[in-house]
Formats: sequence, structure tokens, C-alpha cells
Amino acid sequence: MKNFSFIIVAAGSGSRMQHIRKQFLTLGDSQVWEISAKTSAAITNVREIILVIPNDSQELKPELESRWGNIIPLKIVLGGETRAISVLNGLENSACDFVMVHDAARPFVSAKIIQELVNATDENTGAIPLIPVSDALKKIEKISDSNSKISCVDRENLFATQTPQSFHKNKLIAAVKKYPLAKDEAEAWLLENHELTYVDGDRLNFKITWREDMQIAESLTNSKIYRTGLGWDIHRLIPERELILGGVKIPARLGLLGHSDADALTHAIMDAILGAAGLPDIGNIFPASDSSFKNANSLELLRIVLGMLHENHWRIEFIDAIIQAQIPKLNPYIPDMKANFAKIFGREIVNIKAKSAEFLDDGGSGLSITCQAVATLSKTY
Repeated sequence: MKNFSFIIVAAGSGSRMQHIRKQFLTLGDSQVWEISAKTSAAITNVREIILVIPNDSQELKPELESRWGNIIPLKIVLGGETRAISVLNGLENSACDFVMVHDAARPFVSAKIIQELVNATDENTGAIPLIPVSDALKKIEKISDSNSKISCVDRENLFATQTPQSFHKNKLIAAVKKYPLAKDEAEAWLLENHELTYVDGDRLNFKITWREDMQIAESLTNSKIYRTGLGWDIHRLIPERELILGGVKIPARLGLLGHSDADALTHAIMDAILGAAGLPDIGNIFPASDSSFKNANSLELLRIVLGMLHENHWRIEFIDAIIQAQIPKLNPYIPDMKANFAKIFGREIVNIKAKSAEFLDDGGSGLSITCQAVATLSKTY
């Protein structure tokens, strides 16, 4: 029987996803690299998994080993500065005569493809999965700094290469060493004039490269991450202050006391968003001790919070808010409040309700206004 080491190359930096190491992100209850590892471990001919991790990630080894358990032997080795070095490190630490080299960012490879590669590979013949190119192709040739020429490329008989790619180990080691700039292992194999065959690839065996790819992967595994945050704010009503809620100036005898414009509704919404994202509250981000926030427009502060949200890869799904006030009557102003938030968020995702304080406590006595908000966020990449 042919025994295979399944080498998962997980040493990339994630440069196309703003250096998020997608191979260690979670889909369902597994990290991305684990999904293909578990699929390969179910194939009788696969005797071990070699996981090649970034060369600055030695500290990840205990956690990765504990995640894997005792399914089949797992070896974790450090990669190098190039794919060729990482692949060679994996090859030289493998124990079997045959190897499959697989991209960690292709979690959905099927057992069928792996088994067909096992059957198609022998000492002299490598095997790879291919899928026909379905899109119309164009080639761009740069003529000068400001001009380019676009031409058509015939897609007939053109195929895209997937992984895993399957070979005799010692012959692949020699080929990769000789051709370290090859774009994949199959190219190095062919440059050595070895025989190469193919099996039918699978469109689900796509590589997570861009942020949108991660969203597709989450959809396939029903594993999108959601978080919910609660925001709360209260301000006292005093004379000679404007009453501003949701960025709307409301005609009233009393306004809200505060360091900024005291827009309690916007403050509650900001704290709900920040809480769901696991970020500090507005008291820490916009402290009253900072004079630059004196009488600040809270909608502009909300724009800053939204920027922090994007930097931390969160998207707002929906916000539900309540204003509790005895005076004044606020329902006529709610549509304008919603419109202000829609301008900032780019879509209508804020629901606002006004409730009476029922003559209870300070709110019911017309001494204060309280606002609460719940925000639901989803993770982006």
C-alpha cells in the first residue's frame, strides 16, 4: 500500500487579507487548516499530517497540538520566507514515501479528490486536481506608465490548478530544490520532465484569498460570528442647554447637561457598538478631561467609533434603541433621528422608540432623560 504524508502549508502571512492569518481563523468548531486535515485523516493511505506554520509562530504549537488530539500523527514544523522553503521543511520532516502538498486556505477539499489522487500517483507520476476555466480571460500588457493594452485570451483547454498535489517524496524534494521559483509543486515537477496526470477538481475546493472568500466559507459552514452589545446613558435636564437627541435639535425649555452636546441617544448607541466589538466605552475614548471634546457633536464622535469598528473588522447588523423621557414628547422627531443615523451608517439599521417615564424617579419628574441601545455586530475580514 502507498503511504502518504499530507503536508498542509499554513505558513503564509495573509497579505491579501490585511495580514490576517486566515489559516488559523475559526469556521464552526474547527480552524481553517483543521477542516482539510480531518478530511485527509479519514483516508486509509494518509498516515500523518505535517502542518507547516509561520516561522515566527513557535508559540502556536502547544495549542495546535492540543486541538488536534490523537486522530492520526501530527507534526508541526516551521516554515520559511518563501513557499518553496516552507514546502521543503514539510517534505524533509515527512516519514512516508509519497506526499500530498495542500494549501491550508483550501478547507473544503473532498475525500473523493484525495482518494483519486492516491490512486493516480506512483513513483514516476504525480497527480493534481484541475478545474476548467469558466470565465472569459483578458491579458493586460503595460505599454507605458499611463497606457495599457488589453487583449483576449482563449480559455479553451485552460485549467486552474488546485491542491492537494500528489507526488513521490524524494523526486519532489529534488525538483523543488532545483526550481525554488516555481509557482507550485506541479510546475517544479514538470520542469524536471516527470510525468503528471490530473483528476477532476471541485469548485468548492476554492482557496480563501480575499475577505469575500471568508464570507463564502462562513456561509458554507453556518459559522458567521455575531456579537451583541448593550449601551446606556443618562443626562440631567437643565436650563440654557439645547436638547439634542440622535443629532436632532428639539425645541424644549430644558436641555441635557454634559461635556459634549450630551446627545444621550447617540452615546448609548456608541457604547452598544463598542461593547459588542469588545472595545472601551466612550468615557475612555472621549474623556471629559479632554477639552477638545467640549460641546462636541456626538454624531461626529459616532463617525470616529464607526472607523474603529471597521479597523477591528466588525459590521453593524442592527441597532434597537429606547429613549425614556417624561418631557418633551419625542415621537415627532424620531424619523429625523433615524435619517441622521442612516446617513452615517449608509443604510437604515437603527430602530428608535420613545417611552414615558411614567412619572417615576428623576425621569418621571422631568429632571433627566435615559437612553438604552442594543447593537448586533457581525465579524468581517
